[in-house]
Amino acid sequence: MLDPLSLRPPSGPESPGECGCGHDQGVGVSRWSRPVSAEGSRRFGRYTTGAWAYDLLALEWPIYRAGRRAGIGLLRLRPGDRVLDIGCGTGLNFEPLNAVVGATGTIIGLDVNAPMLARAHARTRRHDWVNVRLVRADAGRCDLAGLVGAGAVDAVLFTYALSVIEDGPAAWASALPVVRPGGRLAVVDLALPTGRAAVLAPAARLACLAGGARLGRQPWRWVARDTGEVEQRSLRAGHIRVAAGTAPERPDRPFA
Repeated sequence: MLDPLSLRPPSGPESPGECGCGHDQGVGVSRWSRPVSAEGSRRFGRYTTGAWAYDLLALEWPIYRAGRRAGIGLLRLRPGDRVLDIGCGTGLNFEPLNAVVGATGTIIGLDVNAPMLARAHARTRRHDWVNVRLVRADAGRCDLAGLVGAGAVDAVLFTYALSVIEDGPAAWASALPVVRPGGRLAVVDLALPTGRAAVLAPAARLACLAGGARLGRQPWRWVARDTGEVEQRSLRAGHIRVAAGTAPERPDRPFA
């Protein structure tokens, strides 16, 4: 099991560690607790082949960065907090997270895609973020509490991830016990724009299809169902949906 208080960045993609439950604590290995399905492989393949250009082509600054900022803001983080960033990709959340938790905090970036994690590793090394640890695992097919520790983090963040993860409901359920009671979970995900911007819905649908997002999943509803003190935001004419809530005292007894 990982100790979030003593995590350090991996020494490189070629020298990963391995946790006790068979997941990868680095970026250059290929073991999971359960095999990835054919559908999952196709979806992950989108990010494998395009990892090198993801930051340039993902429309981060004009559109999607606003959702990341909103989700992080709703986590109510403080200096020294421990955050699990599930589906961290190339590490686009690391800078705004570090701005809040500081050098005394810990950021655990978890993703199943090795090329994306390699870019996250490069970003971490470039900025000398010694409080970032990268883990390769499929959040929908592993025991996150066994990997990170039950109640081991102050917050969990999913940005544009739960609609892409093959078993998104399982990933969400697995994340609940990882957060300490009273900690926060935030979900940032996608829907079709509404109102006057509905004319852009076909383009948004194509963009979501290209990224493997399932628009019908609507994971922000899980936050309202399973947590308390829920706050929600709708950005970019409803194209970005953000929800965050407080973890229940017992994960097996959600607020609903």
